[in-house]
Amino acid sequence: MALKVLSALDTARTQYYHFKATIVAGMGLFSDAYSLFCIPPITNMLPHHSSQHHLPTNISLAMIAASLLGAAAGQLVFGCLGDRMGRRGVYGLSLLIMVAGSLACGFSACTTRGCVLGSLAVFRFALGVGIGGDYPLSATIMSEFANRNTRGAFIAGVFSMQGFGILASSMVTVVVCKIFAVGSRAGGGLSDQHTPAGADVAWRVILMLGAVPAALTYYWRMLMPETARYTALVENNVLQAARDMEKILDLPLSQIQPTTMDSPEYPSSSTFALLSTRFLRRHGVELFSCAATWFLLDVAFYSSNLFQSQIYQQYLTLDDSTDVYEEAIKVAGLQALIAISATIPGYYFTVFFIDRVGRRKIQLMGFTLMGFLYLGLGIPYFFWRKPKHAGFIILYGLTFFFANFGPNTTTFIVPAELFPARLRSTCHGISGATGKIGAVVGAVGIQRAWGSSGEYNEGDPDSKLKPMRAALVVLGAVCFLGTVVTYAFTPETMRRSLEENEKERETESDVPAVAL
Repeated sequence: MALKVLSALDTARTQYYHFKATIVAGMGLFSDAYSLFCIPPITNMLPHHSSQHHLPTNISLAMIAASLLGAAAGQLVFGCLGDRMGRRGVYGLSLLIMVAGSLACGFSACTTRGCVLGSLAVFRFALGVGIGGDYPLSATIMSEFANRNTRGAFIAGVFSMQGFGILASSMVTVVVCKIFAVGSRAGGGLSDQHTPAGADVAWRVILMLGAVPAALTYYWRMLMPETARYTALVENNVLQAARDMEKILDLPLSQIQPTTMDSPEYPSSSTFALLSTRFLRRHGVELFSCAATWFLLDVAFYSSNLFQSQIYQQYLTLDDSTDVYEEAIKVAGLQALIAISATIPGYYFTVFFIDRVGRRKIQLMGFTLMGFLYLGLGIPYFFWRKPKHAGFIILYGLTFFFANFGPNTTTFIVPAELFPARLRSTCHGISGATGKIGAVVGAVGIQRAWGSSGEYNEGDPDSKLKPMRAALVVLGAVCFLGTVVTYAFTPETMRRSLEENEKERETESDVPAVAL
């Protein structure tokens, strides 16, 4: 018979511990977003040649790609460790790597240009490993603690902390740059070998402050018990699972302690290996769906998010007299405005509707509307640029709203609900790592488009705008492809027990007519 402890978890009323776990898990995502998105405003504070107002394209791209590739590696490694060693066993380690990585970025060895940028890229990769490790662990832990009726809202609540991390990175950048600008301004140019003393310290301080929320959260993470589902289904210690749940939830032991010590009714969690024929028959299509939609989403989301200043550059009113402090403040200010007006509201629309409308419908809606919005930005791009229409910023902000009230959140939720307990964290890590590869692909594309847009042809006054226009149209097509993949392959998991999802897949896979 089904384990009482799992049934009790699925039907338990929403309690204080659910909200506490959301905050504790979410602070990791807060730190993740801070560390990833504090880079765009301060890019030109990094050392570069005096003849160039902007950091060279290839160096800027390397700074972005280093953390994204590190995140992909972290998702794979920590996803696997979460299933082998337990969720709690490695949960704190990802935070420690984030703390160490953030501090190391600030202490990037020496001040010569090549040495600073080389060491910073290495430390950004290490920071990315910690960032990536947090994704599968946070999603899996929250999914295994929550009840079936509010599980989506709580996982979305964890993920929504990303929005506050983006906002915090912008606010910290503004405050730090204003403080440093009071004493002396760095000016528009940098020497061949060194950055001005003030700017060189400012960007280091901004990066290092990313260690603070991660460090503050470590203690509370270490107090969290192992999830009951991992203890019961993977470690086969049902009694310990019941005792752990009694400590944190208002559930008497008599209600959740099993009457017998029989093995669980979900043997599939422990009887087939990842990527085995049996796994692929039951979950191959689902793994493809989770990985493909996350890849397509991140191509669009990260490319337009990490290079916001290039996309809406005409609204920044920058010129050769603008110093790096003022430029960072303007970029961070617009990033904060979009976070407040579009990014954060999008997350909380998902929190409110995810367990009412469903994951699949929200993902379909988000991808589709993002596609139309990117086309609306790209096709009339020449029209938007010349008079500096406010409509461009509005449409651009809406892409973030429907990304977060759409696939950016649902691609984080669905992999934590579809797969068996023994492979849940690993499959989430594979899906997320595929997404980060998509982010690198998108970042390379949009950055190359922006770099190409600087090549002006006197015979064609719009020549420098064409690559960015094409990039926005391509992002629209990518989003429509996400709609197709979602419609064809993504199942609905709303209001279903995690074990019901697995049991249903097991039953379907045993029927030859529908075997995959």
